[in-house]
Amino acid sequence: MGAKYTIGIDYGTLSARALLVDVHTGEEVATALYEYPHGVMDTYLPDRKTKLMPDFALQHPQDYIDALEYTVSEIFRKTGLSNEDVIGICNDFTECSMLPVDEKGDPLCFQKKYKANPHSYVKLWKHHAAQDEANKLNEIAKKRGEAFLKRYGGKISSEWMFPKIWQILDEDPDLYHNTAKFMELADWATMQLTGFERKNSCTAGYKAIWHKREGFPSKSFFKELHPDLENIIEEKFNNVVYPLGSVAGQVTKEAAELTGLKEGTIVAVGIGDAHAAVPAVGITEPGKMLMIMGTSTCHMMLGEKEAIVPGMCGVVEDGIISGYYGYEAGQSCVGDHFQWFTENCVPEAYEKEAKERGINIFTLLSEKAKKLKPGESGLLALDWWNGNRSVLVDVDLTGLILGMTLMTKPEEIYRALIEATAFGTKMIVETFKEYGVPVKELYAAGGIAEKNQLMMQIYSDVTNMDIKIAASPQTPALGSAIYAAVAAGKNKGGYDDIYTAAKNMGKVKELYYTPIKENVQTYESLYEEYKKLHDYFGRGENTVMKKLKKIKERVIYVNAR
Repeated sequence: MGAKYTIGIDYGTLSARALLVDVHTGEEVATALYEYPHGVMDTYLPDRKTKLMPDFALQHPQDYIDALEYTVSEIFRKTGLSNEDVIGICNDFTECSMLPVDEKGDPLCFQKKYKANPHSYVKLWKHHAAQDEANKLNEIAKKRGEAFLKRYGGKISSEWMFPKIWQILDEDPDLYHNTAKFMELADWATMQLTGFERKNSCTAGYKAIWHKREGFPSKSFFKELHPDLENIIEEKFNNVVYPLGSVAGQVTKEAAELTGLKEGTIVAVGIGDAHAAVPAVGITEPGKMLMIMGTSTCHMMLGEKEAIVPGMCGVVEDGIISGYYGYEAGQSCVGDHFQWFTENCVPEAYEKEAKERGINIFTLLSEKAKKLKPGESGLLALDWWNGNRSVLVDVDLTGLILGMTLMTKPEEIYRALIEATAFGTKMIVETFKEYGVPVKELYAAGGIAEKNQLMMQIYSDVTNMDIKIAASPQTPALGSAIYAAVAAGKNKGGYDDIYTAAKNMGKVKELYYTPIKENVQTYESLYEEYKKLHDYFGRGENTVMKKLKKIKERVIYVNAR
């Protein structure tokens, strides 16, 4: 038998990437990238007339179809590989990204009557406009003593599935009632290949309050949220859930014509993007935390028991690796944090210097920030530019920089923002340890981990832990390819379990980061001050951030009328 391959497709926030992997060696043979033409829609719909309200973050599902067609076809074009040698395919997706569809599974935004309706489009993971619904859901769940609440750190986020659905019902009942199903995009993207839906255990567990033993929340709970939600699972959801690595179906004739894949090729059930990265670095056992660092950061862990950790985004049995409880925490603003700074706060002189030297602005800022000692800037920041996902679970919190003077330089602010995200990660690590989920090793993956040495050294110093780096620059796609190999099975040239597949296909670099002793001491002092600010602004003693946000929303609403 010759070499066999699988394809993993990683649908990210701004682009999709397909990766072709040799099943037996783990070699990444080819990759193809497609940037979404519509990007993230947070101001207007594509008609450029329909203005979006604050905290909307939408996408156009046509971008995903075009990405599937282009990336897979491009892989075959680049390699000249026969589609006979591709034994499986799997996708991962940002989550919760949800879409209302009709009976055929077509997005409602494809219909003429809904093209100017924001609720007919994809609500991206960072759509936070359902916070009011999330607040009410949490209040009702707490009052009822719902057992599921503790498994999500005590709060369901506005980023999750049901607050987003409830927002649609509240603001556009007609569209809600004309929706056949509300689908997670990991499942919808899989359906584009197979022709039917297979709900995966990962996104169902982490983003739709599903439990392996208890199922979804009760009808009475949904009814108390809203009478029209009582039968939502039966009427507008699929309550059959499939484990990761299982077969979702086979590539249809239509999908084969679209992509160049062979009709009948095995398709694995979809998975969340961060969760897919875990086996890609070879993690198949507890005690190892993986940080997937991009526009946001997700922190993934395996555990042997179901512990209750405040502020975690979820604990799901078999949610990442079969046989373990998968834990998720996260920071909702990391790469976005730095992007905001470079686009809005860097002086022209710095842009000019970077251009003259032929480097990008991030490289220039990193060079300058690297010359600073920890604490030298006199700055301390909170990393809440896009709210707090863990451990406070509050999207209404906002960013803060303390200690600014007329002498403050851009590189000092840039370093303080990096340090803020590192402190946020340390807060997550310490909380897991405190509540019985030990973190013995740290791993990092994603573009930031791959490229930003300064940031990774700061993270090592702040956490006082070694940090191992993923060998693949596209770990979610590699993880999806690993799950595709498991779905294909040993008889077709793949693997019969995730443990063997991850051992052979997952990998980390020989290079890793170790703490610098003198830096650790300074950061311990700074972290103590970070914790004080974290609790003062984040736990209710000073609610100025929320008050300012309400004033902003009121002014925008009045002016938009």
